[in-house]
Amino acid sequence: MSDVYVLGVDMIKFGRFPDRTVPDLGAEAALLALDDAGLTIDNMEAFYCGNLGQANAMVGQRILQEIGQTGIPVVNCSNACATGATAFREAWTSIKAGLYDVVLAVGVEQMGTGLLGGSGGGKGIPKEGLLGSGTMPAVFAEAGMEHSRQYGTTFEQFAKISVKNHHHSTMNPKARYQIETPLDEVMNAEMISYPNTKLMCSVNVDGAAAAVLVSEKKAKELGMGRSVRVKASVLTSDPYQERDLVMPDVNSCTRKAAKEAYEMAGLGAEDIDLVELHDCFATAEMLHYENLGLCEDGEAGRLIDEGEVELGGRVPVNVSGGLLSKGHPLGATGIANIYEVCTHLRGEAGERQVEGAKIGLTHVIGLGSACGIHILEKA
Repeated sequence: MSDVYVLGVDMIKFGRFPDRTVPDLGAEAALLALDDAGLTIDNMEAFYCGNLGQANAMVGQRILQEIGQTGIPVVNCSNACATGATAFREAWTSIKAGLYDVVLAVGVEQMGTGLLGGSGGGKGIPKEGLLGSGTMPAVFAEAGMEHSRQYGTTFEQFAKISVKNHHHSTMNPKARYQIETPLDEVMNAEMISYPNTKLMCSVNVDGAAAAVLVSEKKAKELGMGRSVRVKASVLTSDPYQERDLVMPDVNSCTRKAAKEAYEMAGLGAEDIDLVELHDCFATAEMLHYENLGLCEDGEAGRLIDEGEVELGGRVPVNVSGGLLSKGHPLGATGIANIYEVCTHLRGEAGERQVEGAKIGLTHVIGLGSACGIHILEKA
């Protein structure tokens, strides 16, 4: 089977665009990625589109109506916060299978306001209000408090993650916010769900990102100079296990995906030079240090205290600013993370560049459950 390469990748600056449509945002990202690859829509053999909010609206086909209808197959993907990563992986799979040599993947989303999650519809006894809240801030606050119970992780350690990611964002012109947030400001911000204050929650934004994937044959034909090899592409769901179903499991899906990704890539966590992980809340980032094997269980607080996950540290995490500052348009996040890592592997990240980066990892998780992990290598 052919190796798969990212030939072109880009994203729009995340923000709020009430006067634009989802296909319009997706089309802009697609054209940026095509330009980055030096190709046009005429060169694409298939198109995989990730979107959550308008999953029944055939967003992929509507994007092609903006940039060129060439009759290629279009697959629309919806997979919670792993939607963009799923679209990317489907594109990767199609090349691995030998069906195509050049494929486009786009993730796009327009977000509303307010808290994500909740009890939803359906019959029976609702969890909301009876067994705790089903909103995402509450779910990840609960997971963070369980980590505190087990390992003594403190409110201040969780808050330091927000300080780090907001600092990183000041060097990323495509982040929604580019502001410093000192520790006292983070800790004294409006409490959303302890221990996550408002500045420890991801930002609801609109956004889009896109990638052009090619086979090794096509990469050599078009030029390998800026190509990035996809060393591993993994998508998992929760395995069955006996556990307390009142508290959602936010760990097992990622641990399973990480194990499979490292095995596929023939690498270990110690080989990773930078990580873009799913920091939907500061507590989530703390948990995923351990879930991804960046440290032993119970050591995550030490990583943030000692600066190992900062730019310049042993394994910088979320140098883009992460979801806490760059923003989290659900369908776009997976490919936006891939854009960030590719930019570093190409040596094009400017003042936030992770020096000497050769291997990067991206991670997204959608409760429900779906976890997508990609390991990328400088070609």
